[in-house]
Amino acid sequence: MSEKIRVLIDEQAVDQKIAELGAQISKDYAGKEVHLICVLKGGVFFMCELAKRITVPVSMDFMSVSSYGNDTKSSGVVKIVKDLDEPIEGKDVLVVEDIIDSGRTLSYLLEILKNRKPASLHLCTLLDKPERRVKPVEVDYTAFNIPDEFVVGYGLDYAQRYRNLPYIGVVELDED
Repeated sequence: MSEKIRVLIDEQAVDQKIAELGAQISKDYAGKEVHLICVLKGGVFFMCELAKRITVPVSMDFMSVSSYGNDTKSSGVVKIVKDLDEPIEGKDVLVVEDIIDSGRTLSYLLEILKNRKPASLHLCTLLDKPERRVKPVEVDYTAFNIPDEFVVGYGLDYAQRYRNLPYIGVVELDED
């Protein structure tokens, strides 16, 4: 069995949308500093490109989380694998995600962050699959709503491969 990658969103469309998000975020945070929190590993590519297009002062931090239990029945319990390096109390925080699917992990993560008393807490995602949502999650900035397909590229992986693709693609398995 081999994989083929079908382009879902090309590099130019991704770049253009990130530029638009950067402009909107810059406008919304005018006169403030925005503290970006990247959810590792997939969000790194998106956050770096987004940060370059934000004109207000930016600081960054990183978190890594993993869900317990088997993949089909998440217990909703999230383990923080790597926590933030600095406190977020009083900061205007923007969580940057690569993709929002069921919302389980992110819902839990946002609750943890809210309890740390940021001045504001918002969410930005490159990709959203709203029809897959199990837990309600309010997304403030979305680059693209996508169908329920397995996507790779721009930080998203399949068995740790394809993260470095400059576009969003769909993995299609070939029966060889």
